[in-house]
Amino acid sequence: MPGDTAIATVCLSGTLEDKLSAASAAGFDGVEIFENDLIASRRSPSEIRRLCADLGLSIDLYQPFRDFEAVPPDVLRANLRRAERKFDLMAELGADTVLVCSSVSPDAVDDDDLAASQLHELASLAATRGIRVAYEALAWGRFVNMYEHAWRIVRRADHPALGVCLDSFHILSRGSDPRPIRTIPGEKIFFLQLADAPLLDMDVLHWSRHHRLFPGQGAFDLTAFTGHVLAAGYRGPLSLEVFNDVFRQADPRPAAVDAMRSLLALRESLGELEVPAPATLGGHAFAELAVPAGSETGHVLQALGFFRAGTHRSKPVQLWQRGSARVLVNETGEGGAISALGLTSSDPAGSARRAEVLLAPVLPREHGPDEADLSAVAAPDGTEIFFCGNDEWLHDFVSSGVDPTGPGITGIDHVALTQPFDHFDEAALFYRSVLGLRPEPVAEFAAPFGLVRSRAVGDQGVRLTLDSALVRRGEWAPGVPSPQHIAFACEDAFAAVRAMREAGAPLLSIPGNYYDDLEARFDLPFSAALRENSVLYDRDDEGEFLHFCTELVGSRVFFEVVQRIGGYRGYGVVNTPVYMAAHRERRLTTAQNPIGSPA
Repeated sequence: MPGDTAIATVCLSGTLEDKLSAASAAGFDGVEIFENDLIASRRSPSEIRRLCADLGLSIDLYQPFRDFEAVPPDVLRANLRRAERKFDLMAELGADTVLVCSSVSPDAVDDDDLAASQLHELASLAATRGIRVAYEALAWGRFVNMYEHAWRIVRRADHPALGVCLDSFHILSRGSDPRPIRTIPGEKIFFLQLADAPLLDMDVLHWSRHHRLFPGQGAFDLTAFTGHVLAAGYRGPLSLEVFNDVFRQADPRPAAVDAMRSLLALRESLGELEVPAPATLGGHAFAELAVPAGSETGHVLQALGFFRAGTHRSKPVQLWQRGSARVLVNETGEGGAISALGLTSSDPAGSARRAEVLLAPVLPREHGPDEADLSAVAAPDGTEIFFCGNDEWLHDFVSSGVDPTGPGITGIDHVALTQPFDHFDEAALFYRSVLGLRPEPVAEFAAPFGLVRSRAVGDQGVRLTLDSALVRRGEWAPGVPSPQHIAFACEDAFAAVRAMREAGAPLLSIPGNYYDDLEARFDLPFSAALRENSVLYDRDDEGEFLHFCTELVGSRVFFEVVQRIGGYRGYGVVNTPVYMAAHRERRLTTAQNPIGSPA
């Protein structure tokens, strides 16, 4: 199996030099030089060759060479002249393979014999320079848009310097069956390009140019696809070619690391890379909030039924608990945020090793001689992920209370983390590959501040939701920047909400219009109780969902309490715009009427 990895420079943001440095730092063996990147560089091809050598990168492909085959004689002459100039350039670069895309030119004709004859002539010219020609069927090619068709032309041309390039996007986006790839001789597969993508109903050219993803971030079965290519005998690099508007604006360094992580996970799925298997995650051991000293967080947790179970032996951290739900309040923060998650792992050391192999940054951690030594890694948004065994970490806290009884919270149901838009897909891949969580389809909803994307990742024990606004909010109103929340599970939402309100919890009020609409859609025997207690409602084919929220605690965090009835698996996303609007309204009211002034 091939061991080398490569990435097309078009995948990354920045100048060509930026892209090459990022690819090298992420551990790639080689690159595909995209022609536009070279044209925009001040360095000569020979200087780029030396830079790549210094960075430990091979130049595996030069691309693209467009609109060559099946054209009239005068156009062919111009194309061959153009090819000679490009072969001169490739000699300077030290690249020995050129990508030739199937033609979209209005000059081209539908004639496979002519296409094969002209590609044979191109391959003969390339061979005199020690160059190979990899012919690729573009999904939107004028006459050649299927890989089987491209292979028939290559086979008809019958030249040792002519082979095919197989691109997963061009093949899978058209719904082609990749299994016949196994019948192509491995030595005639000159190059393999990999890209994932979400399933979108749109023009394939627009889909390709703007929405490709790294393997594991989309809906294509790249494990099966790549398996067919390898079974055919391909031994070249596994190379990424991803056109994506977000990736091409993001910092190329973390984007390149994400790209490499996607290939490592793909190689693992192919049985080519040994990685510690994902450990079984038993649930949320804790969620940690970083808050300023004197924060109201402890008072709110107390009103929700939590008790202060302990104080850390050496750090300004309090442990609040109710049932199996544990919240650490770290009084070293500024605005308040979810800073860390503790996940119960059947093999904490194995989880940490897997995370490290898959390029998750391992975080240094200071601890006392008698304190638990927990391994931690950083998620793409900076959230610290701790791997906990049993409850050994609880010994780091001096006990200070007794768990109260009565209806209320039983555990952590899920945690919602807002992602920077340029890290949304990266985060999903991180949790899928590093932790082994299962991603759900992306949901989009119209919120008061614009379109929001949401994706849940989880299994039986751990649930997370990843949210991202497509456009960052401005400063036109006291909005809620990057909201986060911890959702606690309960067995009786109505009993819980009444007890919490009586205890003084700052619960969020939901407008009556929501309940008027709810009553029009559903005939619920408890609709009056929903309205009276500002409890939200959702249902799916498996069950029902009751949930309510607190007001914001600090600048961006709130708490949610949820009751799952039957086999409900969702997160009440349909109600998110309602409580987002209610949070904003409350923030406006607070800004106009500070605490202590008349409302």
